[in-house]
Amino acid sequence: MTGTRDETVPLTVLDGDDRTELSVEPGRNLREALLEAGLSPYAAATRRLNCGGRGLCATCGVRIRGEAPPEHWHDRLAERFGYPRLSCQVTVDGPMTVELVDKLVWGPRGRPEGEE
Repeated sequence: MTGTRDETVPLTVLDGDDRTELSVEPGRNLREALLEAGLSPYAAATRRLNCGGRGLCATCGVRIRGEAPPEHWHDRLAERFGYPRLSCQVTVDGPMTVELVDKLVWGPRGRPEGEE
């Protein structure tokens, strides 16, 4: 049966040398899917200091490989100039590979809370 909530799409997340394979419901917000899986797109300083996914702070940037047309004004600029896209403004509609990146302004990505 097509169109059921059981359908998922593959989401590959690259974090340095680590590779994580996720199955995500089509239509999910990329930032939310990453955070739910414990894969933060944020630098250590911005893990708490961010806009909560409203596309205002530009701290949740990731590199996207594959089909994910930009819909947000920031992502259209990112595509044009080659800088990371906002994970909070990307919808996972099909297979996608995402690379978690260090931030030029905010520094390297920190470890998730609870990890030493």
